[in-house]
Amino acid sequence: MPVRVIVGLAFLVTSLGLRRATINRHIRGRLFLSAVLFAAYTVSAASLHGLSVPVDTRQTLEAVNWLLIVFGVINLAVALTINPWRVDRIPERFPNIVQDTIVIALFAIVATLILRDRVMATTAVGAVVIGLALQDTLGNLFAGLAIQVEKPFRVGDWVTIGGQDGMVSEITWRATKMRTKAGNFVVVPNSVLAKDTIVNYCEPTRSLRLQVEVGASYEVPPNVVKTVIRQALRDAPGILQDRAPEVLLGEFANSSIVYRVRFWIGDFEADERAKDLVRALIYYAFKRNNIMIPYPIQVELSADEGGMAPVSRTVAADTLAEVALFSPLSVSERAALIAVAKPVQYAAGETIVRQGEAGRSLFVVVRGEASVRLAGTDGEVARLRNGDVFGEMSLLTGEPRTATVSAVDDCDLVEIDAEGFRTVVMANHPCSNV
Repeated sequence: MPVRVIVGLAFLVTSLGLRRATINRHIRGRLFLSAVLFAAYTVSAASLHGLSVPVDTRQTLEAVNWLLIVFGVINLAVALTINPWRVDRIPERFPNIVQDTIVIALFAIVATLILRDRVMATTAVGAVVIGLALQDTLGNLFAGLAIQVEKPFRVGDWVTIGGQDGMVSEITWRATKMRTKAGNFVVVPNSVLAKDTIVNYCEPTRSLRLQVEVGASYEVPPNVVKTVIRQALRDAPGILQDRAPEVLLGEFANSSIVYRVRFWIGDFEADERAKDLVRALIYYAFKRNNIMIPYPIQVELSADEGGMAPVSRTVAADTLAEVALFSPLSVSERAALIAVAKPVQYAAGETIVRQGEAGRSLFVVVRGEASVRLAGTDGEVARLRNGDVFGEMSLLTGEPRTATVSAVDDCDLVEIDAEGFRTVVMANHPCSNV
C-alpha cells in the first residue's frame, strides 16, 4: 500500500477518533470537515497510484491532494488548539469568524509555498481582479472580523448605531442584525458599522442613567421642589434605589424653573416605560403638594401673588357621613372637618404612609383601593376601600405609623391633620381641653 494512502488513512482515523472523544459540538463539526478532506485525499492518492495519467495532469492532481491534506491538518490543529476540549462552547475571543480567518490565512500561506510558481505568475493580475470585484465584500469581511476581535458589543446587547436603537441579534461576516423595540430587524453592513459611532447600553454594566425634565413655578423654593420629587421617586418600581435619583436645577426658563431628574434603571429595554412612570409620579406629587407646572406663556404677577395653585376642594359635604368613625358627629361638625381637610391624590403603587415614620394625620379613602402591609409579614393584611379610615392612632397619640399603606390604583383621599382636628373638637366641645 502506498505511503500516501497510509498517511491519509492515519489522519482519517485520528480525526474520527478525536471527534468521538470530545463533547464540544464546535470541535466535532470541524473534525468532521477534516475527516472528509482526509478521506478525499486517501481516495485520490489511491486512484493516482493505480491509474496511468499524463505527467502534467498527475502533477496538478498531486498538488491538489497536498492542498486537501494541508487544509484538513490546519483545520484540525486550529480546532483542537483554540477550543475547550471538555466544555461545549466557543471561546469568547475566538468566535467562528475568527477561527475561519485563521484557518484561511494559514492555508493561503502554505498553498502559496506548495504552488509557488503558479501563484507567483498570477498574483498581480489576480489581486487586482479580486480587489475590484470584491471590494465591498472584503470591506465587510474585515470589518466583521475586527468587530469579533474587539468586541464593541455582543449578541443580546442594546446599542445605538447611526441613530437607530436595537438589540444585537446576529453578527455575520457581512453584516450585523439588530431588533428594534418595534420588533423590526435592521441590517447594518459591517463596513458601515466600522465607520460609525456605537453606543453600547450594556457595557460595562446593563444599568444606565436616564433623565427627564419638568418645570415648576418660580414662587416655589427649589429645595421644596427637589424634596417633593425625591420623595415621589422613593421606592418607585423599576427604578434602581442603590443609586439615589438626582434632581438638578437645570435652567431658568421664561415661564418656569426647569429641573433635570436623573435616575437609574436596570435595562435599556425599559427606558420609555421608566420615563413614563417618573413623569407620572412627579405629576401626582406636584398636585398633592400644590406645586404648579406653568404653561409655556409669559405672565405678569403682582408682588402679593403666589406661585402655588389653589387647592381644589372637590370633596362632597356629605363624604364623612358615610364614614363610620364620623357618623356620630352632627352635620355642622362634619362640615367643620371638611373645611380643615385636604384632598390628596396618590398614583397606583405609591406609598401613602410608611411603617415607623412619624405621622400627625388620618386619611379617608374617597375613591380607589389601598393595601395595608406590616413589616415581617408576607402579603397584605388588609384592603381599604371607599369610606375606610387609616392613620387615626397617629393623629390621636402622635405615635409612629403602625403599618405601611400603598395605593393599589389611583386613590382620592381626604387628609385631616392633628391641628385641624383639634381646632374642630375644641370649637364644638370646649370642655375637651380640661
